[in-house]
Amino acid sequence: MTDHAGALQATSWRIPEPRYVVLIVHGYSQHVHMYDPVAAVFNADGASVYAVDHMGHGRSEGERAVFDDIEKIVDDVHLLAERARAEVPQVPVVVVAHSMGGLIGSRYLQRYPDELACGVLSAPALTTDGIIDTLLAQPEILDVPLDLSTLSRDPAVGEAHGADPLVYHGPFRRQLLEAVKAGTQTLADGGRFAVPVLWIQGEDDQIVRFEYNRPAWATLEGAGAQARSYPGARHELFFETNKEEVLGDVLAFIDAHV
Repeated sequence: MTDHAGALQATSWRIPEPRYVVLIVHGYSQHVHMYDPVAAVFNADGASVYAVDHMGHGRSEGERAVFDDIEKIVDDVHLLAERARAEVPQVPVVVVAHSMGGLIGSRYLQRYPDELACGVLSAPALTTDGIIDTLLAQPEILDVPLDLSTLSRDPAVGEAHGADPLVYHGPFRRQLLEAVKAGTQTLADGGRFAVPVLWIQGEDDQIVRFEYNRPAWATLEGAGAQARSYPGARHELFFETNKEEVLGDVLAFIDAHV
């Protein structure tokens, strides 16, 4: 795939005769192959899975961890969806999006509801209240390493994140943070979701705060919306110590709508 910034690296995990298609939208600093275990769960449920490294992430081209407009990244996800529909026609399509990808996925849900059966938002960046607004208020954004223990109660998750050469480990870039802030405003102005959406979040998430997301979610949820929160869970719900519970809730929601 090619977008406005160059070549994008897309990946698919396909199965014969799928019941539905999942579009995974990864988060900030991540790449698609971090989701190999998640894709395997969807495969076992009868889904073919597609994902793309966002520009500046993973194996896609572009300056590392920089883009200036969330809407352009939504366009990239739509390119991925068109590829998926061409390869797997006439089955329902579901968006599963995490963190910053949750903001991208939310805008995708607002822009393309007629193309989707439902969506799942994991710890989505629905607002910049908290860490992003704090960083943007600084005259200079300091290069402070991420506390890897905030990702999951499973220490192996943080260790794997820190050792992954395709993960971006540098400082936050102001241009990207400003794009995310503008994106949350566009999201707030975009109206309620027109398809069923499941919001899931760890109540001990120190990166995207549960207490900030809750009022933002209340302005977005539409017909068929559901929410699940997990006491003690941190940011990476698909890799948390209770991931079987989380993924079970996700599959139950999706299966009810496809």
